[in-house]
This record gives sequence, structure tokens and C-alpha cells, in this order.
Amino acid sequence: MAKTYRAGIIGRTGKGDYGHGVDVAISKVPNVEIVALADENEAGRAAAAKRTNPKATYASYREMFEKEKLDIVAICPRWIDQHRDMIVAAAEHGCHVYMEKPFCRTLAECDDAMRQLEMRHLKLAIAHISQWSPVLDVVKSLIHSDEIGEVLELRGRGKEDAGRGGGEDLWVLGSHIFGLMRAIAGNATSCFATVLQKKHKVTKADVAEGNEGIGPLAGDALDATYSFANNITGYFGSHRGAAGNPTRFALQIFGSKGIIETESGYGARTHILKDSSWSPGRTGKKWEPVTSAGIGKPEPRQDLTYEAGHIAAIVDLIDCIEKDRQTRCSAADSRAIIEMIAAIFESHRVGGPVELPLKTRVNPLTLL
Repeated sequence: MAKTYRAGIIGRTGKGDYGHGVDVAISKVPNVEIVALADENEAGRAAAAKRTNPKATYASYREMFEKEKLDIVAICPRWIDQHRDMIVAAAEHGCHVYMEKPFCRTLAECDDAMRQLEMRHLKLAIAHISQWSPVLDVVKSLIHSDEIGEVLELRGRGKEDAGRGGGEDLWVLGSHIFGLMRAIAGNATSCFATVLQKKHKVTKADVAEGNEGIGPLAGDALDATYSFANNITGYFGSHRGAAGNPTRFALQIFGSKGIIETESGYGARTHILKDSSWSPGRTGKKWEPVTSAGIGKPEPRQDLTYEAGHIAAIVDLIDCIEKDRQTRCSAADSRAIIEMIAAIFESHRVGGPVELPLKTRVNPLTLL
């Protein structure tokens, strides 16, 4: 018989809440029993308990860990200022982790969280749900089968809306793009970037506390170039107020024979252009849809919602626990994504390219 896993939920109403429905998703995973829920906000705790029906609720997640024997915890808040502390508390109580992204505020916090998990042989999966997408699996198979030839460039952008384009867009949505880049090209090896605020280079005077617990943040426009193995170059940019309609928030994979464009998400809308010139205006060639069934084929009847992505990731986490392997977006993967974010600010700070892994493990903006 399959083991039943005892799970806890950590929410933080008003300060990241329950992420993108992480609490409800884990309550729907087979062979998972919701034992307890913690939220410092009384009204939010009561509302979440109605959604997930835990056996016990707590105002403090630390008290929950002390009083309950848990196998898995869902760290749900989008705000990341408490992520490191929540992970460490989970590790100290022998608990595997599924959590909302991004990972932690700094590489030093990522390092500490990873160390606490690894020394106890605990697994972590982070909710970059694109990594579990059956559509992404097809994209990788198309690249492997030479459908777009040799991969030459990766290009990604955030949503670039009027509210958070630039630095906040980098953290909140750029992290998804970097996850997709790494799925195609592996680890980045260097970064060169500039960060602007009202068209001037960001200085110490521009740094302020960011939203969603990000910590010190600056920049309403940024542009970055990354080097990857196999001579692949990656680009990321976000300029506040420059949003496209529809959005440019996606990853474009440019090959010698064509382009694949894929959005972020479990059922990400994806298209292929088999055009070596990258110019349908000149060639007359057209984009074709790509689904989990392949090029131009209708999507099979399956649930590809955000919630289904969470469930697929948590099911994978359990399989990783039982088979002692790493998840599709592990602690190491999550730290590498944060490193790509930090590298933009570090390159701007030093005024030139920086090698990855970064030597600077604190927020580079604090060193301006």
C-alpha cells in the first residue's frame, strides 16, 4: 500500500498569503493527509482551514513543527522574507518541502537553506511549475530531434507592466524565464548587465525596499546577457511600462532552422516557426502550435491548469523522496535561478561581466 504522507501548510495572510493556490493543491494530492495549518493572521487562518480541512491550526509555524510530526510542508507565501527561516525550521524537524517561488532573498540565504536540507537528506521542490509541464518535455524533444537546428540564442522578457517592470518584474516573473532557460541550456556561466532608474544608471540613492519581501531593490529598466555552455547566448530584459499586447512574457529559443516560443506555465502556449531566416514577413512561413501531443496536434484531454501543475510537482516530490532522486526544480536549481537574478545587479555594480557561480553572496545592491 502507498504510504500516507502527513503534511502541514504555512500561509501568511496579507504577506504573501497562500501563493498561487498551493494550499488547495496539496490538499488534493493522493496519499497526502493535511494534518495542520499555520498562519499568523486569525481570519486568514480560519478561511484557509475551510479550504483545506486540517486537523489542527496554529498561529505560529514554529509551534506547528514542535507539536506535529510532519513528513512534508507546503510553504505557500509569495513574499520571500521568511522563506529561509521557514525552510530551516522544516529541515530541523525532518520535513521535506514544497514551496512557492522565488527561493530566498540572497545567495547566502539559499546556501544556508540548502545546507540544512542536504545534511538531513531532505528534498525540496519549488513551484516553477513549467518544469513539470508535458509541453516543455515536447519542446526539449523537438530541440533534441533537430527541428530548429543548432540552438543559438535564448531571449526572454518579463511582463514589463507599469507597476513592476524592471527589478520587481525580474524577481517575480524573470525567475520563471530563467527556469525555462536552464531547462534548455543548463547553468549560466557569466552575465553582463545594466540597470537603469529613470534613464540613469542605478546608484545607492535609487535603492529602496522592494515589494513582496524581496529586500533592497532598484531599477525600472534592465538588460542582461548570459553565456551558457555549447556557445548559447541568453538575453533577458524588462522595461517598466513597455508591455506588449499580448504580453512578451515568454522564452524564445532561436535555432539555425527556426524558433520555438513557449510561455511560462504547466500548459504553456507554445509555437514553432520552421524558418531559418527567422523572418516570416520575407518567407511567408507561419507559426504552428505545439501541444503535449506534438506540432500542430490538438491537446489531449488533460488538466493543464496552474493547480494541476502544483499537483504534478508535489507528486514528483513524493516520488523523489521514495526513490532518493532530485526534483525537476530542486533546491540547487532554485538557487541557480536566484543566482541569475543576483548576477544582473552584481554585473551592474562592478560595471562589467561576472562569472557564475557568484563570489558575492549578499544582495549586490547593498554594496553600492
